[in-house]
Amino acid sequence: MKFRFLSVAVAAVLLVSCGQSGDNANQAAASPPKLKKKPAYCFFKDPETKGWAASRDKEGNIVVKGKAYRSDSRYRAVLQNPTVTGATAEIWPTIIVNDTGYGAEDNWWDVEETIPNSTAVETVTVRCGAKAFAELKVPLKN
Repeated sequence: MKFRFLSVAVAAVLLVSCGQSGDNANQAAASPPKLKKKPAYCFFKDPETKGWAASRDKEGNIVVKGKAYRSDSRYRAVLQNPTVTGATAEIWPTIIVNDTGYGAEDNWWDVEETIPNSTAVETVTVRCGAKAFAELKVPLKN
């Protein structure tokens, strides 16, 4: 009788421990590890961008402006993928197919983008790949 009770107790402990490891596996599957975000490819060298500036629009969001050079007029420069984290924002210049029917004067494209939900942002970084082209301070609107 003692042997049967001991066997049942050991089996119960084994079943409980199996259930716990299953829960841990489910938790790991539910929350995969956060991967470090890979920076986007940079199409520009340092001398191919200039004139970076940031200001606020009437709603208080930040507007970033600059110029970017593209020697091939089949493509045009744009700003895209703005991200806001607390009091900082980042934005990236890139190229897209030129569907406008015209080219930029001397191949220098005027680029401009409004960063949504940026009323609390004080610093904007213009990035190309992992490199920072400009860090712009923008005072909060009173």
